[in-house]
Amino acid sequence: MIASRRTFLGLAGTAAATAVLAGCGGGSWFTGNGTGSQGALLASAVPLPEPFQVPLPIPPTIEPTNGTIELTARRSAVEILPGRTTEILGYEGIFPGPTIRASSGEELQVRLRNDTEIDTVLHLHGGRTPAEHDGYPTDLIVPGAERSYVYPLQQRAAPLWYHDHAMDFTGPNVYAGLAGMALLGSQEEGALGLPSGERDVPLVIADRSFDGDAAFAYPLADPSRGRPGVTMRYHGGVLGDCVLVNGAPWPVMEVDAARYRFRILNAANARRFDLTLDQGVTFTQVGTDGGLLERPAVRRVIAVAGAERADVVIDFSSVPVGTRVTMTNSLDAGGPGQVMQFHVVRKAASDDTRVPEQLSVIDALDPGAVSVTRDLHFALGATGSGHHGMADWNVNGVTFHDGDVFTAQRGTLERWRLSSDVHHPVHAHLLHYQVGAPGGDGLAWKDTIDLRPGGSAEVLVPIEGYAGRYVLHCHNLEHEDMMMMVNFSVV
Repeated sequence: MIASRRTFLGLAGTAAATAVLAGCGGGSWFTGNGTGSQGALLASAVPLPEPFQVPLPIPPTIEPTNGTIELTARRSAVEILPGRTTEILGYEGIFPGPTIRASSGEELQVRLRNDTEIDTVLHLHGGRTPAEHDGYPTDLIVPGAERSYVYPLQQRAAPLWYHDHAMDFTGPNVYAGLAGMALLGSQEEGALGLPSGERDVPLVIADRSFDGDAAFAYPLADPSRGRPGVTMRYHGGVLGDCVLVNGAPWPVMEVDAARYRFRILNAANARRFDLTLDQGVTFTQVGTDGGLLERPAVRRVIAVAGAERADVVIDFSSVPVGTRVTMTNSLDAGGPGQVMQFHVVRKAASDDTRVPEQLSVIDALDPGAVSVTRDLHFALGATGSGHHGMADWNVNGVTFHDGDVFTAQRGTLERWRLSSDVHHPVHAHLLHYQVGAPGGDGLAWKDTIDLRPGGSAEVLVPIEGYAGRYVLHCHNLEHEDMMMMVNFSVV
């Protein structure tokens, strides 16, 4: 049975050229070739700092009071580049937004007030949410308005995230700062002995570029937002030349010689990261988008495309105090190839944490129970045929405005055969995919699947949750805004 489990996710790709242009943002150190990402590099117009000088910020944590959390989306000025001010749009005026900590199985209500000058929509990415609260892209909260989202959270403990999902403008809105993590816990997970408290740290990784005033640079086709989309050069995706972790450029974190748990999120619009550590230090992956693995997997590389998450433990006791452990992105050179650094500054007063050999139980879906097999192809349409005046990215030739791409029946099991022309991280609202675990040992749940150029993936998808209309889309946010987002209904 184990052998057949691993066939559910097959990534096969051929080498394909990506439309990435090298750029320079203040010296040759910052030149990035973008070899692993679909898009074009937008060079910063302001000098960028040297790496590993800025301390890693930890976003504040918010927990529900009587089952409710209140958030305000607002514009604010923050220091990202040392000595300079950058204006952002942020939840509670910070980037990334506060880390929400909630409990699996306990209903959560989030009240969002929009104090920005733009329309916004809130989506809990990875949430199993009724359609009316899911953040459908045209369910807009206009400036000055507010609304409540109800999340039943009848799902596994997992590292989720929340972000803007406004129709046609998700890319610029998330780029401006409207994103944060939402970590679902459970008593079962808490009893495993994994690192917790100050040693359970969210790492929100993204790339950004800056204009001459140190503002986030984003190539809107129409800065007044009279029409959506980016300029033609960035039609394939916007790649920044400065890597931010928790909103800081190439930061450094002081750590004890002990185990730490890191919840890694790729919150970039288009950039992929293949994360590696030096000094012989490895990752022990304990979870993915959809929660804990069955068993931990020791890995030298953690690959995360846009919106993917990886739950990892790093044991810094394997190196001497004083060691600096650097996390890099092996897909890129220069600035985009650097991520952050850990400085092991002291012995741990105590560390009674562990990584157990058994983390969770995932019941294997039966391929023989599949009632529908769907072929879904993600590709660029004909030139000049698009909603935005350019070629539309689409799914099976269908875009958001063409009606449902399919209707699924609750209580059934489907097989999806996904294929692509170039890189596309594929995300379905409401539904989760059962796939082979990283490293090939056991099973995992995910909500985002990375398709390589010319590649394919086959996943099993239980149709569970709620009836209603949802969206399936590429999480390269420029592709999503340029129509690679389709509707499907669950009945």
